[in-house]
Amino acid sequence: MGRTNRLYPASCRQGGVPLAPIVWGMSETSPSDTPETSGDPDFDAMARDIAEVPAVEVIVTVAVNLMSAAAVKLGLTEEGDKFKDLDEARKLVHALAGLLDASATEISSFHAAPLRDGLKSLQLAFREASLVPDEPGQGPGEKYTGAIYG
Repeated sequence: MGRTNRLYPASCRQGGVPLAPIVWGMSETSPSDTPETSGDPDFDAMARDIAEVPAVEVIVTVAVNLMSAAAVKLGLTEEGDKFKDLDEARKLVHALAGLLDASATEISSFHAAPLRDGLKSLQLAFREASLVPDEPGQGPGEKYTGAIYG
């Protein structure tokens, strides 16, 4: 897959939340699908590919993948409740909040602002989906972001 300057085109969003992860610098085929005589993956080539990706891009990609996974676990995809699992969603949203908090000084506001907006949308979606909502400040990731009110 090639690189893209946009994290998600409008067709890949639902309610402002990304629906599919973007992975840069990785092949869609597994190492076992490539024709190699030894059957071992080329770890040197994989390391070179990773070395070419700036840290900010890796951080943003991981954040977007966490957002996408959380959206699925919150039932925000076309399949809806089929994959809904609030316990898993809580973990993913909390991890996303921690990553964004830890990397705030490392990534520019150009990257951080939309990620924070996506995080807030997920936190609000979690609060809405919960049968027994958490107390303000106790929801997933709120120890990093502060209380989220909807």
